[in-house]
Amino acid sequence: MTTTEYNKNMEFFVDMQRCIGCHSCEMACAECETNGQESMIHIHYVDRKHTVQTTVQVCMHCEDPVCANVCPADAITKDSFGVLHSANTARCIGCSNCVMACPFGVPKKIEEAELMMKCNMCYDRTSAGLKPMCATVCPSGALFYGTREEIEEKRPNSTPVNKFIFGQEEVVTKVNIMMPKGSKELKVH
Repeated sequence: MTTTEYNKNMEFFVDMQRCIGCHSCEMACAECETNGQESMIHIHYVDRKHTVQTTVQVCMHCEDPVCANVCPADAITKDSFGVLHSANTARCIGCSNCVMACPFGVPKKIEEAELMMKCNMCYDRTSAGLKPMCATVCPSGALFYGTREEIEEKRPNSTPVNKFIFGQEEVVTKVNIMMPKGSKELKVH
C-alpha cells in the first residue's frame, strides 16, 4: 500500500530570468515513465532574432482551472492538493477545448494518442515526498521546488507571485513566478 506524503508546504517556483535554455528540464520530464517519453515542460525563445533568452513553460495549476471548466467530458481533474492532472485517457475525447482555453498555453494535444497531456507537477514523485524531475536537474535554479522560506533566502531581491491579470480576468495559481521584490501580481497584455 502506497502512502501519500504530499507536503503542502512545498511550492513550485519559476524564475524566468535564470533560464539558460539548456533543455535539461525537458529531457528529465521525457524520461518520466508516466509521460510516455513526451516532455510536459517546454522551453521557448523570447525573441530568437534579437536574443538567446529563453523561458520555461510549466502548468501553473490554476485555482479555478479553465482547462477543466471547458472540458465537455470531465476528463481533467484537480485533486485536493491543488494539482491539475493530465486528461483521463478513458474520458478525453481529444476536442482540444483545454488547449485553446488555457491562458498560459500549457496543455498540448498529443495527436497520435488523441489525448491532452500537460505537466502534473510530477505527481508520482511529489505525492511520495520527492521533488519534480525538472526542478532536480535545473542547473541555473530557474525551477525550484521547496518552501517559501527557502526561496526567500535564495532570492532576497525577488517576490514569488501567483496572481496573473489577463485583461479583466484574474487567475490565481499554485505555481509561483519570481518577480522584482514587492510585486503583487503580473499583468499579461
